Amino acid sequence: MKKHILFLVLITVVFFSSCTTYKNIPYYQDINQAAPSQEMVNNYSPFIIQSADILGINVSSRTPESSAIFNYNGKDLQPNVSGYLVNSKGEVQLPLIGSLKVAGLTITQVQDKMSQLLVTYYKDPVVNVRILNFKVIVYGDVQRPNVYTLTDERVTITQALTLAGDLNITAMRQNVVLIREENGKRSFIPLDLTSKNIFQSPYYYLKNNDEIYVTPDHTKYASLDRGYRTATLVLSGLSIIAIVLSNLFR
Repeated sequence: MKKHILFLVLITVVFFSSCTTYKNIPYYQDINQAAPSQEMVNNYSPFIIQSADILGINVSSRTPESSAIFNYNGKDLQPNVSGYLVNSKGEVQLPLIGSLKVAGLTITQVQDKMSQLLVTYYKDPVVNVRILNFKVIVYGDVQRPNVYTLTDERVTITQALTLAGDLNITAMRQNVVLIREENGKRSFIPLDLTSKNIFQSPYYYLKNNDEIYVTPDHTKYASLDRGYRTATLVLSGLSIIAIVLSNLFR
């Protein structure tokens, strides 16, 4: 009788497993694997500055002591962020220049505009501008969901996912959702990472404050549910073992 009980205990704690279909896992499945291929990059558009952006501005000249007034640490702005805040009017407040309209311009256009204005004050001024608060949010079925702040305005969806530690094996690569707010509207854009067409998508290059949600497939729930059920069975099994051992040593 005792042997039968122990056998039932062992059966109770048996683990079951399942796996994701492999064909759904690789990226860019339609790439020609037999030979190298090329395509033109025609879907990138330069970053456009808008209100609430923070610009890092560095000015150098033949009189570096005087041009250094532009390179302050911005302590009156956000904590640990140095730069110039683009206000609600799309302007930044600069030494010597005063108010400068930058919203709607690219980084290169702002650099050129400032250089032209500063020739009055400096000889051969060199202006460098960077966006300091470019951020993307990555969450869902990834290794490291987080808000990622970047200093490079040329950011792709694959770069953002790499920062997040890549997709988990249970993620749905055919259904990655890009969430973008633009001109008072919120868009939800499904993207398929299993096709190389992602590189030509108008959404391949990200914009400031974009969100990327990676959808888990059904095996994610199944594995969690199985873990919960297994834990319950293990606890039940341990309870039975405790009862059996208690009866054996009476």
